[in-house]
Amino acid sequence: MFLERISILNFKNIEEAELEFSANVNCLVGDNGAGKTNLVDAVWYLSMSKSSVGLTDGQSVRHGEDFFLLDGRYSLSEGERREAVVCSFKRGGGKVIKRNGKEYDRVTEHIGLLPIVLVSPADTALIHESGDERRRFLNSFLSQTDREYLTSIVKYNHLLQERNRLLKSGAGAGFEEILEVLDMQLAEVGTRVHAKRAEMIDRLAPRVAEYYAILSSDREKVEVSYRSELTATPFAELLTASRERDRVCGFTNCGVHRDDMKLEILGFPIRKYGSQGQQKSMLLALKLAQFDLIREAKGIRPILLLDDVFDKLDMARVEQLIGVVSSDRFGQIFITDSNKVRLEGILAKLTENYKLFEVSGGTFRAL
Repeated sequence: MFLERISILNFKNIEEAELEFSANVNCLVGDNGAGKTNLVDAVWYLSMSKSSVGLTDGQSVRHGEDFFLLDGRYSLSEGERREAVVCSFKRGGGKVIKRNGKEYDRVTEHIGLLPIVLVSPADTALIHESGDERRRFLNSFLSQTDREYLTSIVKYNHLLQERNRLLKSGAGAGFEEILEVLDMQLAEVGTRVHAKRAEMIDRLAPRVAEYYAILSSDREKVEVSYRSELTATPFAELLTASRERDRVCGFTNCGVHRDDMKLEILGFPIRKYGSQGQQKSMLLALKLAQFDLIREAKGIRPILLLDDVFDKLDMARVEQLIGVVSSDRFGQIFITDSNKVRLEGILAKLTENYKLFEVSGGTFRAL
């Protein structure tokens, strides 16, 4: 699968752009703030129906305008099938996603059609920030490969909000009965979410270790594991045991919304004991392993976005990364860099089949 061309109107700092891409490697070079990441975010948005950097749809509209539009044309199954996807947003009118001219009933129906993996500087949050970031990674990852998981996590979050709202309201008419029903439903859905996450991490962990060994020339060992209360105790029992505490606190203290993914190097948290290079290699290994599992689940190679990934990597690790992504297991790749000399040196070793774009002030020029 690859993105043949994209048309953009009023997305972030991009007033208007129409670009055709290589099925292999596409590189964007320019100063920081020029618009490289905004183009990458537009490609992500066409797959995931939202910005990769946490902006609301309204915040993604170009300053002074009241709408944006993204139009992507894709080739799937080695050119035998094509998809046209249009994502638009208008202030006061909301978001519309269309596939081949037909609007989706629900935006979530689109997730997984066009698989994609992004590596960016923001990924450091997976190591340094709270478990929210790692759960967000798990949810985004699994939502692309498992429709049942996406349905389950949406339902879980809705039920959790309902339960917390009830707890905040305090005891009232029918309080116990409503809480019993919510707990039963939450336990059922949460148990399903937990099982799918645990299964995925079991498959992910050895791939991460394998890729990290390649990137680090096998200098140290890393581990990925899943931390959840549900591993030792059924969710229904946890909810019952925590009910009184939940009443006092006004929110739910147990469940898969508190799960975490542990990232360790030589048996210690990589957040505390890993160097910047080791942490960057761990993140790259995590995303490359994610790529493999999505490819196997979907039967097509996801688009790979490498946004400003070469900083804080020594040349040995850069060389190893180039060797990995130039293999046949990868397909279309987008790479951004502010250093044109470095990028051209990388391209010379990566492939002869590429397109290079110079980016300035939200405009793009093919070189």
